Amino acid sequence: MIYPKKIKAGAVIGLVSPSSSISNERLDACVKALKNMGFTVKLSDNICADKGGYMAGDEQIRAKWINKMFADPEVDAIFCVRGGDGGNRVAPLIDLNIVRKNPKIFVGYSDITSFHLLFNQECDLITFHGPMVSSNLVDHYDRETKLSLFSCLNAEEKYTYVAPDGFDIKIVREGYGMGPLVGGNLTLISTSIGTPYQIDTKGKILFMEELDSHIGNIDRCIYQLKNAGLLDEIKGVLIGQFTNCRNDRAYYDVNRVVADALEGRNIPVMSNIQSGHGFPMITLPMGALCEMDTATSSLVFYTR
Repeated sequence: MIYPKKIKAGAVIGLVSPSSSISNERLDACVKALKNMGFTVKLSDNICADKGGYMAGDEQIRAKWINKMFADPEVDAIFCVRGGDGGNRVAPLIDLNIVRKNPKIFVGYSDITSFHLLFNQECDLITFHGPMVSSNLVDHYDRETKLSLFSCLNAEEKYTYVAPDGFDIKIVREGYGMGPLVGGNLTLISTSIGTPYQIDTKGKILFMEELDSHIGNIDRCIYQLKNAGLLDEIKGVLIGQFTNCRNDRAYYDVNRVVADALEGRNIPVMSNIQSGHGFPMITLPMGALCEMDTATSSLVFYTR
């Protein structure tokens, strides 16, 4: 796996919108936020486009700009402006040879899960499940989110997950596991099944997060993974932020569903990992070798 080149002050950020769009006013705020951080900004021209009310223009245009940003020698890193919907339309149109020849920092989450899976599995590129510009850097850029982002992007040999104050790691099932980190948004993970971009979980640590979902739908997605055999050979599970998700019974949450799905298996599970749609938003390096140990509540990622 390739851990991309570190980011420095004055770097050129390619700002893309592979999924949904934002307003012109919001775009101005995004550019200002990046410039205040000391970066130069290159913009794709579809960020404020509209297709169907939920996509930032045609998939051909959205793919074109991802390809252009990877190919552009002036662009040092690619940040997604937001998630939303429609990213899976774009995946077949990405020029993977361009990505392989020009490995760069790529940051996003939620609907951007489609691209994490694609770049991790097809390009051997480590990507970053981290804050997006409109979603996180404009209004909610707290100290812990900032420290995590740049610690992860610029890690030397390893990057250690540091739990934010008040958000200690919880142990759902004890044990030790090591393997490359895969996953992202649970809905996107489960809908990858049966496609050429299906998540590969064999020998991996599986991370999942979700937004605005009922426990029944969460159960459905997790058991789709189980019934497809994708939990058979995993090395561990990390449960991230399940923001605004609803349980019918307080005691029966995503932790219980995962424990049920892994019953009889010696697989460690940690929860309360603060990465997803909540705040703080801690960055995780997708594709990096991950070591989880419930005895010490430690979570370490190796970058080389």
